[in-house]
Amino acid sequence: MLQLPETLLHSTATACLNDMLGGLRAEPSGSVTVDASSLMQFDSTALAVLLEMRRVAIAAGKTLVLQALPTRLLDLARLYGIDELLTARGDLAPVK
Repeated sequence: MLQLPETLLHSTATACLNDMLGGLRAEPSGSVTVDASSLMQFDSTALAVLLEMRRVAIAAGKTLVLQALPTRLLDLARLYGIDELLTARGDLAPVK
């Protein structure tokens, strides 16, 4: 299971994405779970990180499972019209 950090802002996004993609690629199973329960401070850059992780997972033939996304992050996703990309849609499991 991959764990998002407590803070995911524009200034930390590249390092976070590199870490997350390394973990995603190293995961031997076809399903990669990302736990966002620690995520407390974030901006819309967090959405970009999750979308890139989704893209890489799909390209690798893996399923990305997002858990415990903060309500505020889901609200941002709805605002940008991308919430369906982060919830159930065939290739992703529902966010809990």
